[in-house]
Amino acid sequence: MQSQTLKPILITAIPAFTDNYFWAITSPEVNVTDNETLKPVALVDPGDAKPCIKYLEENNLQLCAILITHHHADHTGGVAKLKSYCKDKNWPLTVYAPENEKITNVDVRVIAKQIIEIPALETSFEVIDLAGHTLDHIGYYTGDAVFCGDTLFSGGCGRIFEGSPKQMLSALTRLTDLPDRTRVYCAHEYTLANLRFALAVEPNNAELVHYYNQVVERRAKNIPTIPSSILLEKKINPFLRCQQQEIIDSAGDYSGKKSINTLATFTVIRQWKNEF
Repeated sequence: MQSQTLKPILITAIPAFTDNYFWAITSPEVNVTDNETLKPVALVDPGDAKPCIKYLEENNLQLCAILITHHHADHTGGVAKLKSYCKDKNWPLTVYAPENEKITNVDVRVIAKQIIEIPALETSFEVIDLAGHTLDHIGYYTGDAVFCGDTLFSGGCGRIFEGSPKQMLSALTRLTDLPDRTRVYCAHEYTLANLRFALAVEPNNAELVHYYNQVVERRAKNIPTIPSSILLEKKINPFLRCQQQEIIDSAGDYSGKKSINTLATFTVIRQWKNEF
């Protein structure tokens, strides 16, 4: 994949619910010429309109686009109210979402490899097929950042609700094929729990132990652990490391069966995580 960002972007977390992050995307290089003109912003997976509207009003922002990764309510629940809010203010708004009739209030349905242009931000995104957590799941890639919803978490991956282990592993592989520098913006603060499991699977991974200690300190201060990076996840995330012998051995010990390939190992540790 090639970079699709035309202007640099600034990405800010909007915490919501118990552990969700909605992502606000602005461009520091997009200038407004009128003192009364609000700076444009796009939102990713706004599952609740209230904190989003609060963020818009506190930061003098005008919502121009919404990017949805999949149909679950904690990712889509705020869309209708945000559309109404924008309509009342005469703000043009475009909602992008995957092909799934469960997602309503959508203006543009998108598919894998499609390029989405956000003119107000002078920025564009490439759509990535991330089927696995759900069958409609997609991601949005800018060249130095990827918004991956509930597919890749720091130290973990999403539950497989609709897809298969093979689909989820393929989705994760598409993400790890991105440049190492790519920042990973997932939708939940699950890192600490994920790392506790990762240590059970690969206890002798020194990079993982070091990262776990960092995360414990950050969470004790209520500091977010997201974004992560593709490079970091390759070093510490067991779901991206199923070819490593320690993980293969741990999967075999857990299942009582010798794992014969990467997919078999992945399938075992995903089930293990479900029961952990």
